[in-house]
Amino acid sequence: MLQENSLVAGLKDRVVGATTSLFSHGPIPLEHTLDHEGDPGLLGPDSISWRVIGDATAFVGGIRALLVQTAHPEVVAGVEEHSTYRDDPLGRLSRTSVYVTETTYGAMPEVEAAASTVRRAHRPVEGLSDRNKPYSANDPGMKAWVHNVLTDSFLAAFQAYGPEPLDPEEADRFVEEQTRIGALLGADPLPTTATSLSAWIVDHPDLARSQALDSAIGFLRDPPLSLPVRVGYRLLFDAAVDTIEPRTRRIIGLEPTRRGGEIGGAAVSSLRWALGSSPSWQLALKRTGAPIPPGLFRQRVD
Repeated sequence: MLQENSLVAGLKDRVVGATTSLFSHGPIPLEHTLDHEGDPGLLGPDSISWRVIGDATAFVGGIRALLVQTAHPEVVAGVEEHSTYRDDPLGRLSRTSVYVTETTYGAMPEVEAAASTVRRAHRPVEGLSDRNKPYSANDPGMKAWVHNVLTDSFLAAFQAYGPEPLDPEEADRFVEEQTRIGALLGADPLPTTATSLSAWIVDHPDLARSQALDSAIGFLRDPPLSLPVRVGYRLLFDAAVDTIEPRTRRIIGLEPTRRGGEIGGAAVSSLRWALGSSPSWQLALKRTGAPIPPGLFRQRVD
């Protein structure tokens, strides 16, 4: 039994190492969060957001958001022409992860600093899309597209693959909480219920195919990852595609694979088993002095 437990622990450690290595190419999130003892941040320990984004389904939600965001020609043009994701994909992934982590779990000084960093990075992002329409990352509507898709994607992934789906009231609470983050960035509009958020995305009038979309989707299909990580990524990719609404899937040119959702859901369960819930969630609970639920966390935090 001891030998079996040792083998299981070793397997979990390898999964943890392979996954966390994807997000170790940028600044360390919440590095000094315990200096802000008692600060609940923007959302607080009783929020739905801490539970949703702390779950392994957030990996699927992140991939889904990147896929759906490409359906807006002006947004994807800004990414293609101004982002370093092709030269430094893991660096960009790490920076995005830090932003989500700090705005969700950070003390207020960390939340404000993360939002300020994004606003500053967006200032020079402007140009013309493939359909010759001007774009600016400072445009409230473009900010809304990016933010709202991210919120909707975290929610869709959790509802499909989470340990237990949110009820309608909890889903609406999650969306409302996330509007507080969107407001910090100047995003507008910000739907406040799960149903209105989904409808705003699915029925958005500006969505269309573009050359920049094709380029971005090609990269997201086959990013430059090591073989073992790529296998796991593909399972999460298929799980993400399975949750995208049909109209959006048609625009971005993706179709669900046979049993992609089922197999992807099993992959998410395996990640949850190996990683436990987010250590950032645990760290935020420690900072606020809130109770730490037993059995949720595996990774050690200081």
